[in-house]
Amino acid sequence: MDTFPGFTSSETFTQVPDSFIQLLKEIDDIAELKVTLFALWRVEHIEGHFRGLRESDFEVEALGLDGGEIRLGLGKAVQRGTLLRREREADVVYFLNSPRGRLSAEAFEKGQWRESALGSSTPMRKSNVFKLYEENIGALTPLLSDMLREAEKNYPAAWFEEAFEIAVSRNIRNWKYVEAILARWKEKGKDERKDQQNPVKDADRYTDSEFSEFLNRD
Repeated sequence: MDTFPGFTSSETFTQVPDSFIQLLKEIDDIAELKVTLFALWRVEHIEGHFRGLRESDFEVEALGLDGGEIRLGLGKAVQRGTLLRREREADVVYFLNSPRGRLSAEAFEKGQWRESALGSSTPMRKSNVFKLYEENIGALTPLLSDMLREAEKNYPAAWFEEAFEIAVSRNIRNWKYVEAILARWKEKGKDERKDQQNPVKDADRYTDSEFSEFLNRD
């Protein structure tokens, strides 16, 4: 067995209901445990309001189970009540037995979800701001992780790579400097066409007095 290298501060974490922990002593089937944990993770990372999963969303490779074992695990989870199974016009969808899951299940049964919504269960793609920070500046701390998460909410994901590239080209490996660039783009507008042509060459624009307090910091 390969040794797990450890969790990192740059990854996302999935909430697990406290009541599920109480069920661990009762769940004696590994397939049931795996599909339930997978559903908790997958639902947490779905875009949009529809939080339902088809059987095909339970990835064989990720779970280490074959199709028959996944179906067996889903059946036991439904029997236990951690998952809800709903059918409509030969379409079968599974929901977490949570307040939001129950509302989604009811709406699905009533035909209130379009097919486009049913097909949107791909996990959200997270920005790579954490990876960019670790590769270009250094190790993350809990405080910095919080700052990066806040930045993800405030700036387009496509901006981060270029802002870090500018900072590195000026040898200013400082998050405050990167954030100042992002804030300037948000406030004054960003010339996407010009910046994409040669972001490193355009870095000279970020050495004026507006950024001077960051120029000599590590």
